[in-house]
Amino acid sequence: MPHPIHSPRPPRYDSALALRVLTAADSKLGRLIQRAGPFTLRVASAQSPFEALVESIVYQQLHGNAAATIHRRLLESFGPTVDSSTLGTTLGAPPLSQRDRVGYHPTPQQILDCPNAQLRAAGLSANKALALRDLAAKTLDGTVPTLARIRRMSDEAIVEHLTQVRGIGVWTVHMVLIFRLGRPDVLPTSDYGVRKGFALTFGKLKPTDKVTPLDLPTPAEMEKRAKKWAPWRSVASWYLWRACDLAAGTLIARPGD
Repeated sequence: MPHPIHSPRPPRYDSALALRVLTAADSKLGRLIQRAGPFTLRVASAQSPFEALVESIVYQQLHGNAAATIHRRLLESFGPTVDSSTLGTTLGAPPLSQRDRVGYHPTPQQILDCPNAQLRAAGLSANKALALRDLAAKTLDGTVPTLARIRRMSDEAIVEHLTQVRGIGVWTVHMVLIFRLGRPDVLPTSDYGVRKGFALTFGKLKPTDKVTPLDLPTPAEMEKRAKKWAPWRSVASWYLWRACDLAAGTLIARPGD
């Protein structure tokens, strides 16, 4: 039977402690935290790894609104979904409109058993349909862990397991770790927004500059500075996304900036 989808909630770790530690450890990061304001990340930890990765596959290389429509159609083809406009959204993540819906999600076996026409009618490409079927098969054979099991696994082990699924890379798993499992110490060095936020905060990039590849830091540069952010690198990464919002004018800096 399909089962309910749940709304996001704050992470279980002590974010107030994280902000104090990060501010004390890195004064420039501390100033960004002050400018950007409260830490409002939300996680959908009730989602199983299978559900989170279904959504990730659907959203790959698509605009958020288009991906949300396809994801909704996919879920509706297996059962009812009811939109809830009162649920919160997650900042700093890939688009979340469908993540804030209440409804039902298909099981791995249902994905395997459904006809290709059903997946294509939802708007999925042939490659994404194959990726969903591979995800379903690897969930059934245990390669993709259950929610109970994945909560006991290390970040490194989760990356090793989930990247065995067709179409799932390290960046996608990092997003699952931060925004689904609420892991506090993940640094997604391949994420464009985190790299740009790093350049805006610690490099010479100005908000009005056109970004070039030379402006962006290497993973080694980011990891070197981020050593002082452990064990709260997910929180620091969230604020680097906020640095991009500040530069774009989509987030108003707090007074005193």
